This record gives sequence, C-alpha cells and structure tokens, in this order.
Amino acid sequence: MEIAQPDCPKYPYVHQKHGIKRIDNYYWLNQRDNPMVLDYLKKENEYTQEYFKENQNFIDELYEEMKNRIVEDDSSVPYLLNGFWYKSEYKSGKEYPFHLRKKAGDKARDYEVFLDINELADGYNYYNIGGKSVSPDNKLLLFGEDTLSRRIYKLRIKDLSTGEFLSDEIENTTGSGVWSSDNQHFFYIRKDEQTLRSYQVWRHRLGTPADEDVLVFEELDPEFDCYVYKTKCRSYIIIGSASSTCNEFRYIKTSEPEAVPQLFLPRVAKHEYSLTHYKGHFYMLSNHDEVNFGLYRCPVDAHELGKWETVVAPRQDTLLESLEIFEDYLVLVERKDGLTHLRVMAWDASQDYYIPFNDPAYSVGLEINTEFESTVLRFTYTSLTTPTTIFAYNIETGVQETLKTQEVLGAFDAKEYKSERLWFDAEDGTKVPVSLVYKKGFMDQDIRPILLYGYGSYGISMDPYFSSVRLSLLNRGFAFAIAHIRGGEDLGRPWYENGKWLKKKNTFTDFITCGKGLLSGGYCSENHLYAMGGSAGGMLMGAVMNMEPKIWAGIIAQVPFVDVVTTMLDDSIPLTTGEYEEWGNPNDKSYFEYMLSYSPYDNVKDEAYPPLLITSGYHDSQVQYWEPTKWAAKLRDHQKGTNPILLFTHLEAGHSGVSGRFAQLREIAMEYAFLLGLEGISK
Repeated sequence: MEIAQPDCPKYPYVHQKHGIKRIDNYYWLNQRDNPMVLDYLKKENEYTQEYFKENQNFIDELYEEMKNRIVEDDSSVPYLLNGFWYKSEYKSGKEYPFHLRKKAGDKARDYEVFLDINELADGYNYYNIGGKSVSPDNKLLLFGEDTLSRRIYKLRIKDLSTGEFLSDEIENTTGSGVWSSDNQHFFYIRKDEQTLRSYQVWRHRLGTPADEDVLVFEELDPEFDCYVYKTKCRSYIIIGSASSTCNEFRYIKTSEPEAVPQLFLPRVAKHEYSLTHYKGHFYMLSNHDEVNFGLYRCPVDAHELGKWETVVAPRQDTLLESLEIFEDYLVLVERKDGLTHLRVMAWDASQDYYIPFNDPAYSVGLEINTEFESTVLRFTYTSLTTPTTIFAYNIETGVQETLKTQEVLGAFDAKEYKSERLWFDAEDGTKVPVSLVYKKGFMDQDIRPILLYGYGSYGISMDPYFSSVRLSLLNRGFAFAIAHIRGGEDLGRPWYENGKWLKKKNTFTDFITCGKGLLSGGYCSENHLYAMGGSAGGMLMGAVMNMEPKIWAGIIAQVPFVDVVTTMLDDSIPLTTGEYEEWGNPNDKSYFEYMLSYSPYDNVKDEAYPPLLITSGYHDSQVQYWEPTKWAAKLRDHQKGTNPILLFTHLEAGHSGVSGRFAQLREIAMEYAFLLGLEGISK
C-alpha cells in the first residue's frame, strides 16, 4: 500500500569540531517550542497510524489478548516495616495501584488504603509517583509525583491519620526523600532545571516554606549525580555522589538531622563502592582490589581504606553484585558464567552454600527484606518459561515457601515452551551467550522467525525473564532471544569494560555475532531475523543496521539514542556530562573520532535498510525526542527500496512511555503487529 511519507523541511546546520565539519539538515527539530516541530511530529504519527490502519483490528485483538492474560484484581506480597504490613493492589478496570497497610498484630482491622494512585492520576494524561517514605512515627507519607513524564517530581506529604495533604510541597526533585528520626525533617534531592542533573541535597523542616530549606550538600562535578538513602538499620542517612566509575559518601545520624555530614572516604578515580551499616560497622562492596568487587567492613570511627577488613575476597570469575545483611546471616548476590546466584553465609562461619536453581537461563533477585532478626530470605525468581515467583526461603532449614506466583490467565502451560542457553564466537574469539525461548514445535517449522533483543550499555545485565505479553509472539510461531552482549555486566565487570569507551564497537559486533549464529545454527530462517532494543539499545539497533543492513528482516528501535556525537558535545542537554564516563568526552579528539565512526545518525548511508519502527516520547528526559525524529527523516533520504520507516512519538509521555499498566500494552500491541505483519500474520 503506497502512503505518502511526511516531508521534513531541511535547514542545513554546520557542526564543526576538531577540524571536522558535519552538516545536519534536521538540527532545527530541537526547537521544542517551535510550532513547526509539533506539527511535523503529528504528521509522522498520522503516517504511522495510516500504515497500521488495515491492521488496526489485529492490534486491538493483540491488546485484548495480552490484557486478558493479566489478573485485574491482583495484590503484592505484604511486607512488614516498622510495625505495619504494607502491600499494593490492582482492581478491575483501574490503571493504577492502591497502596494499603495495616498495623501488625491488629487482627480486628483489615488493610486500609493510604494512597490511591487512580484518584491522584485523575485528569492527567500521564501520572507517576516516585518513592514512598513513611515517617518513623508512621503518621506521614512523603512521595513525589510526575505529571509530565520528564522525571521531574513534586514532593508532597499526606497525613495518614486525617487523609489530608500538608501545605509542604517542593518542586523539581528526584521524587523521594528520607526522614530523620524526629519526624520533623527530611532530606531530598533537587535537580538542575536545565540539565536535570541531581546535584543538591536539601533538608526540609515540616511547616516551613521550601525557600527556607537548608542546602546540606552540593555536587559540583558535572559528571557526578547525588542521591540520599537510609541504612537498613535506620541509624544513618547516607548522601552519595556517583559517576559511572566512582563513588563518594557522607553520612549523618538519623537522630541528628542538623549535623554536618561526615565524609566517609575521599573520592578516588575508578573506585566504586556501596555503603551500608550494621552493628557498629560500615560494610562496603568495593572494587579497590579487583574489578569484580569484594566485601569489606570497617568500624564507624575508623574508615580509612587501610583499616578495611576483608569479609569476602574478590574473585576474577565472579562478580559480587549486592548483599543482604541479617542478624546471623549474610546473603550475597553473585554473577558467574552469565547467571545470578544467591550465596548464604553464616556470620559464625557454620554455613556457606548456594541456593540451587535448575533452569538453563533464569533471573533471581532479592525481594524486600526489612527485618534484621529474620531467618527467612525473600527472593524473586523467573525464567523465560517460568512466571515470576516470590519465595520465602528459611536459611536455617532450607525449606522454601512460595508466597506468590504470577498468574497467567487463559490456556498457558509452561511445559509447552522450551528455553535454551546458546554461545556464539565473536570476531575476537570471545564467547557470547544468548538466551532463547520458543514454543515446542518451533524447530519443526518450515519458517522460523526470531526476535533478537539487546541492550549492552551502562553495565546493565539483561537477565532472562518471563513475559506474559511475549506469548502473543511465541504462540504465533516466533522465538524470542536475548543477546547478552558486552557493555552489559552479564559476565562480570570486565564484560562491561570491554563494551564501553573506545571498545564500544564490541557491543555491536557481539549482537551481529548472535544474529548470525542463530541463522547459521539453524535456529532462525534466512530473511526472518528481527531485532529490537530501546534507549542505548536503540543506538545498538542503529549501529547494527548500518553495519549489517541485509541480515535483518525488520527492526524496532524504542526511544533510540542515535545522534551520539551531537548530543555528547552539548552539555546543556539533560544527562550529557554524566555520560562521559560511559561513552567518553568528544571534546577529546580520540573519543570524538571513535564516536563518529559508529554514531547511527552520522553513519546513515545510501542503503536498502530493513523495515523499521521507531518509537519516541516528546517529554523524554533521557533521549530527547529530536534524536529519533531526525534519524527517521535522514534514513528516508537515503533509503533504497520501499521498506517502511515509521516513527511514532508519544506526545504526552517520556522515556518510559505512557503510564498505566494496561495503556502500555497498546504500544506493545502495535510493535507486535509490525513484526507479525512483516511475516504475513494478521490474526
């Protein structure tokens, strides 16, 4: 079907750096308040909607199908905190959760709603809350709300005894705060209004105007962000500063909110560590000895690096990711061979073992564990074929109790699906893992389409997980695969470091290796390999599309970061300066030239690009809307052939898309209809 593409006006703009000129015909699209920009985005949306017009009934069917697998009346597993049980509930027909609590030991009362997000969201096109923090006396609730989808939150306080909101309101924050033990003060983070960098820690006293708040700490280095949290023991408020490769901490006793924060350890380049407290000691996960981190501790009054005691020595083959401290036990989250493991250790050294898991590829993580004295560990487990399950594991007896398993409505039987773990050799000989899932019988099909997903940045690991919406692909003959490529931390810290800075191209070549491996290994049919990624994973899509355009049958790029060089040269754009530790600083010529060699926008060429669906958010604070918009326009200038290049921009949403648990399914239904349509599947 022939559809007229939107015609994007060209106004050439010359970028000049390090003696290199780059002409950008679409630089003008960064003028957010220019009516021409919004008009053009609407035309792009109309074009995309026209493309899907014939398949709209199919999109609606997919949406209903995915929605009907979800239990509408659902609730979370209650957890105990400071004398109250807390949980969240969803109710039929409602997009947002209800947050409830009840006093522990009070059998006469049922749970009571203390925050109804549906009521708060009424009248807004987008609504999201930040962290919820209840005061130590359990009387006040502090939370943040974002009504624009730009991750800029207003802090609000609700009196839980009366249901009324206090007049205390604070704009331009990260959306959460930490109470001192006197119930009169809390600490929060303000953002820079232009760059949105989290750079100041403030103290607020109840009943006073925000302009009288006290600046407690300011992070002056533009490559660092700051944050604040309370230790599990609730004795200390920790102020952290972090870049991608360095941490620094200060601390205040929760009982002394007006005290001057004490520096824990002066920052040292490339020293990353975490900080918590237990029984007179600070505990640190640190990479100062080895890149995969070890566990250390020191007395509260003697925390110089030379006085640290090793609790768990670092290992070259195992990444130490996080920990949970109990009265008698320590639980470590470790990553080895691309899989996560839970290690249980007794403080008296009487026990040291791993909780066993059997899937070839899975994901496991710690749940909410608030009680020091408990001998029960809560953790979450899922795999590509196993719905998310929350377990209560008795550390002393080894008895494991299922607290909640994600219910999948309809005709779902996990035994009908198969998961595999594959390894493919990259160009330099490195073995790259792939997690694969499909419905049994897939390998007997004449045509075997696969959707390959990837991310590969910031040391974020893409662990296998179950998705009920993904069944709509698997049940129609698709397989789904995750490429665990360098740039993530899937195989430890070196896996990340070998996929960033001047080694970033390993991320792209690894993904291509995984795609070609699926083809040559007989898992995927020729001309039926699809790819998808979002944000930095959207950049991955752009890079592999330029490098190997012919192996992809279609690509979905969600909020893609594609104009790498231009963005990284503009330190007024939100998040840019903090990204230097990930991509490099292009003011340095070596980084500039390397970025320029892979930046998707700069490397568009005359080529028969595969069918492409790009999604974007007008209020996106992480990838500005103009990057995917410019990219789509430039790709069309160079596209050889008739494959569609589609752009859809959520005009009321940001980086994470629309709010509401069912509204989000609309976009997934559109994406799936795009893929399935390319396979000739329309029902």
